[in-house]
Amino acid sequence: MTLDTAAPAITVIEAERIILRPVRRSDTGLLGHYAGDLRVARMTSRIPHPMPPGAMEAFVARAMNPGCEEAIWVIDGSSTQMGEVLGVISLKKMDRDQSEIGYWVAPAFWNTGLASEAVAALVAANPLNNTAIFASVFQDNPGSARVLTNNGFNYLGDAETFSVARNAHVATWTYIRKL
Repeated sequence: MTLDTAAPAITVIEAERIILRPVRRSDTGLLGHYAGDLRVARMTSRIPHPMPPGAMEAFVARAMNPGCEEAIWVIDGSSTQMGEVLGVISLKKMDRDQSEIGYWVAPAFWNTGLASEAVAALVAANPLNNTAIFASVFQDNPGSARVLTNNGFNYLGDAETFSVARNAHVATWTYIRKL
């Protein structure tokens, strides 16, 4: 169950090589470029492929809206010369002080530990004061599953969800991290 309450103000969260920061309008181009890559879109449930006109502008407007039910951060590596936009990480508020985490990283930064670093920083900061964080990953994405297990998430079970980019239901693994 998702709550219809406003997300808290998005605060900057610092990690060793990256910062997690609020989405800005100037991020639209790079976010669209990376999210429009089929390799990224097909590993998510909500990113369409091909990216329709105006979709990224709508995402950025939603992310910047104080009433958004999801807290969304850009993974920014500009402080270490890696680039201003490396991916996205979010927490979608659920009931009973729980959230669902979601994340993606641009393919150029896969297998660099950035997703693990972003998840670790977000969990440590716990900006929504969660008691638990859930996650699900497609079963054909074991790298994303390792990001979760490396950050103390425990396997709960199998399920499936619809992937817009694949236009199909996809088998998932579900995880939880109690805080």
